[in-house]
Amino acid sequence: MTRKRLNVLDPAVLAGTRKSGSVELEDDHFHDQCGVFAVYGHSEAANIAYLGLHALQHRGQESAGIVTSDGEQLYAHRAMGLVQDAFSAEQLQKLPGRSAIGHVRYSTAGGSHLRNAQPFAVDYAKGSLAVCHNGNLTNADDVRAELESHGSIFSSTSDTEVLVHLVARSKEVAFEDRVVDALSRVHGAYSLLFLADDTIIAARDPRGIRPLCLGILPSRKDAHVVASEPISFDLIGAEYVRDVEPGEMLVIDASGVRSVRLPANETPQACIFEYVYFARPDSHLAGRSVYEVRKELGKTLARESPIEADVVIPVPDSGVPSAIGYALERGIPFEMGLIRSHYVGRTFIEPQQSIRHFGVRLKLNPVESILRGKRVVVVDDSIVRGTTSRKIIKMVRDAGAREVHLRISSPPTQWPCYYGIDTPTRRELIASSHSVEEIARYVTADSLGYISLEGMISAVSGSGGEKAPPVPAGHFCHACFSGQYAIPFSPTSRRQMRLVGV
Repeated sequence: MTRKRLNVLDPAVLAGTRKSGSVELEDDHFHDQCGVFAVYGHSEAANIAYLGLHALQHRGQESAGIVTSDGEQLYAHRAMGLVQDAFSAEQLQKLPGRSAIGHVRYSTAGGSHLRNAQPFAVDYAKGSLAVCHNGNLTNADDVRAELESHGSIFSSTSDTEVLVHLVARSKEVAFEDRVVDALSRVHGAYSLLFLADDTIIAARDPRGIRPLCLGILPSRKDAHVVASEPISFDLIGAEYVRDVEPGEMLVIDASGVRSVRLPANETPQACIFEYVYFARPDSHLAGRSVYEVRKELGKTLARESPIEADVVIPVPDSGVPSAIGYALERGIPFEMGLIRSHYVGRTFIEPQQSIRHFGVRLKLNPVESILRGKRVVVVDDSIVRGTTSRKIIKMVRDAGAREVHLRISSPPTQWPCYYGIDTPTRRELIASSHSVEEIARYVTADSLGYISLEGMISAVSGSGGEKAPPVPAGHFCHACFSGQYAIPFSPTSRRQMRLVGV
């Protein structure tokens, strides 16, 4: 039988243009670069993937994509923007099949191009293949250079495309063996989904830095789902089964789910910042309620950095649970002193006459009746450059606060992340070159307090309850706070790191 080829519905790559008078709104947070979702064995695979990606929208807002399979042919659609904007009902109908993988992506400013949107879908000698990825391959540049020297041609700047070429060039016969062979060539953080004909493969790196979990649709016992976070299962009525273990590869096909252990044997080191900021607060990671962990971070912060105050307010939305924990521990009233607008994109038309704190004012507005004449504790999850914190504190003062004390539910962020998070260079991280007292003066706070590294690890490790026993301290990646990078860097990566001041 003649094999049908890949059917790609992608529109032409869009050229990025900026309208006159528009500005890139400042967002002084780290960003996880993507979320992944897969469904196997469902007659409405594309619709299920769409809903799963919608629940993972917080992990990436630049682009979205879905690839489906009817057992013989792959169908793909990728587009820039949010999930609900990228897919119409008509487009979803053009994605037939009972299996699908999907992806949402965040990119740095200037790197937002359709050619980098995932899943990548290609034809090669053994058939058709699609792959999507959450994480970062630390030796991708070296592997790419080697592949290019042997004639490989790349169409994107994403490290994920390296895996496509490695699978295609593998001398192994079976699909799962080709994937194992490809993964043996790469290092770094990855939660991966592969789709080929009637098989889905999910793989997590040996340290389990980025999250990945398995679920099942109870109404269809043969329908399995895989996602970055189990929160996506709630929307589609799926049941959480378990996390994909670090160094585990799941093969999902007509015979069910098989577990394959990858050769590498490393100490698990899950990203601790997933608990601090990235994951949705109503999600669970490794059996731990993210919401409860963040409350415990706030309580620990209150014990380590107490202050006499009249009211505790969060920087919404990520600071809310920690602010509640801080207020409970200190016995200080909690209030929503800053109200967030949920209808602001990344760019906006700025008036010709500049408005003070324009970008922050679009996103947040103070409630004067709560703040006037009060000693205020402002709780946020992190400080990156300090520019947004400075504007927020000035805005709170302008609303009449008598004192403003800033409390941060993570330690000082001093190092970039190379494991799948969009971070500035070390030179841009204010805590890499300034003391806590200097940062407090810059952001104009009356005082500034961070949670300690030990306090953060203890709060995350011990907040699981009976379902999630304490995790050893060494089983978390906290390189962005400590500089203790778990995965070795390639020579090329080290040269690049020196260029950006690491």
